Amino acid sequence: MDSPLDALPDDPAALKAIIVAERAAAARVAASVRAYEILVQALKLRIAQLQKQAFGPRSEKIEREVAQLQLALEDLEVAMAAADTGSEPPAPAADPPEVGQAPAERAAPRRRGRPRIAESVGRRRVVLDPGERCPDCGGPLRLIGEDVSELLEMITSQLQVIETARRKKSCRQCERIVQPAAPSRPIPRGMAGPGLLAHILVAKYDDHLPLYRQGEILARQGADIPRSTLIDWCGQAMATLKPLVGRLKAQVMGADRLHADDTPIRVLDPLLRKTAGKSRGVKEGRIWVYVRDDRPWGGPDSPAVAYVFSPDDKGAHPQAHLAGFAGVLQADAYAGFAKLYEPPDDGVPRIREAACW
Repeated sequence: MDSPLDALPDDPAALKAIIVAERAAAARVAASVRAYEILVQALKLRIAQLQKQAFGPRSEKIEREVAQLQLALEDLEVAMAAADTGSEPPAPAADPPEVGQAPAERAAPRRRGRPRIAESVGRRRVVLDPGERCPDCGGPLRLIGEDVSELLEMITSQLQVIETARRKKSCRQCERIVQPAAPSRPIPRGMAGPGLLAHILVAKYDDHLPLYRQGEILARQGADIPRSTLIDWCGQAMATLKPLVGRLKAQVMGADRLHADDTPIRVLDPLLRKTAGKSRGVKEGRIWVYVRDDRPWGGPDSPAVAYVFSPDDKGAHPQAHLAGFAGVLQADAYAGFAKLYEPPDDGVPRIREAACW
């Protein structure tokens, strides 16, 4: 995040360190985006090859593989959209897919489009008025115009365009022009309202509804939104929620008593080669859950939960998650937790074990 000029240090060495850090972060983002572009091109090539073979006795199997690859492609494009916001996305797997060499040239930028709203979609007008008197001199204000912006919002499963009109008024005495400030948006200059973004994210990540299907549903409701726009909204919404996720995780890890557990989850990975007993493109990841809840003991703090994903079940993951935690950890006998209970050189363990029973 850019710092205001008055917040920058005067020391040249400190300024140089900031510049070096910003350049390193930009290089990491550029490398990640380039890797994603290569994977996207490889997946598109593989999908095109399969679609040409989608006839004959194996057509049903090919269609299932195409559907899986399209889901993986969509997730990669959402990650690229998140990278466009300036945050660093996770690096993709290094192994190339078995579909031949990806094109060396840079991928063409995706088309972005403004949603097309049908006339049948309801509209609600919100008027922000600066009042009748000038805030400087108290003179009467006269209306000289207004700025109107549109926000596409989801209202009880129905699309509605919210028009916000910011009226401009000028003072009859001092000629000052007064206008209310524009309300903030979850995505700067974006047309999606918070309710619509929440609906899209929940449908994709909780209901497992791909964006192209959501686009079809929204089109039936009167808003023809390009899939590339839905992808951008997902990526930018993830960047918007990132500080909230960090605050929530910090609150959970700030407790002195935690409950921890992990749940296996099947993860789609088109780069994964087929191994004995496992299907191609599927591997087992983990969802780690950390809970603070003192309600059974009459604690005053609100309960909170943090979920963290990892691509495998290695003990390094919970050890990294709990690097800043100190207190009592209630968990099962998973071997990855054992290292957390080991006392340091001074003999005082940072984390004490409480068995799950």
